[in-house]
Amino acid sequence: MKSKKMILLPLKIRKEEKIKDFMLNRCLTLVFTLTAIMLLPLSSSAQKTMEVGIFGGGSYYLGDINPALHFNQIQLAYGGVVRYNLNERWTVRASYYRGKLKGDDTKTNAIANRELNFTSPVNDISVVAEFSWFQYFTGSKRSYFTPYIFAGISYFTFKPQNFDGVDLKPLGTEGQNTGFNGRSPYSLSSFAFPFGFGVKYSLNKRIGLAFEWGMRKTFTDYIDDVSTTYANNPNIIADPTQSHTAGMQRGDDKKNDWYNFTGITLTYKFNLYDKRKCNTASF
Repeated sequence: MKSKKMILLPLKIRKEEKIKDFMLNRCLTLVFTLTAIMLLPLSSSAQKTMEVGIFGGGSYYLGDINPALHFNQIQLAYGGVVRYNLNERWTVRASYYRGKLKGDDTKTNAIANRELNFTSPVNDISVVAEFSWFQYFTGSKRSYFTPYIFAGISYFTFKPQNFDGVDLKPLGTEGQNTGFNGRSPYSLSSFAFPFGFGVKYSLNKRIGLAFEWGMRKTFTDYIDDVSTTYANNPNIIADPTQSHTAGMQRGDDKKNDWYNFTGITLTYKFNLYDKRKCNTASF
């Protein structure tokens, strides 16, 4: 019976991974299809502009070590953005943000007597659609301010370490390296659904300012290296209090991790002309 269970567990895990991959592909297809449908009705006669700029602000995480406290241990974040303004309401934006995520049981006490901590860089590449509540155009004297919402898709990388700088994935803290309960090493990259809101303000004919709060709902539960139960791992980093046995709760694998970027973007506008009229951009 034991050997049968050992064979069935990996098969079950592979089946679950296939289902997750299938669902992710369906979600991505749905996002791109809906975006395309929303953009189709846009007037081709509207003047299109492009904005290029920088982002500065903070990043934080929600997960097993910090389940609910927004802005807890927020860290410095920065990056760059490119906005393609289709008209005065719709914008497609590509961005690269780099930040740092941090969690500490002593700050949140999510699970008593656990004393885990982590820090991780996060590199985020996103493509989102922005919708402005009011008509907005950088450089306009009338449509110079608007709240907006956004949603899209992100790809990101991470690398959890403890506060002493020790990489956590190679340790297999939850038995991933030994196949405990059929577990296998996790990936250090994943996808996420970014969404949020902000406000835009036109400073002058070329410069636009925006403040934004944006969550990322991820497809991984290992940004913090905490997900399931304790394993037979004698390493003190896996169990700093040395008071847990294999099978005791270490995290909650039913909830994936989240992270957030909050900050300001400063952009410079370029006017893009219709190719039928002119083949250059106005600087």
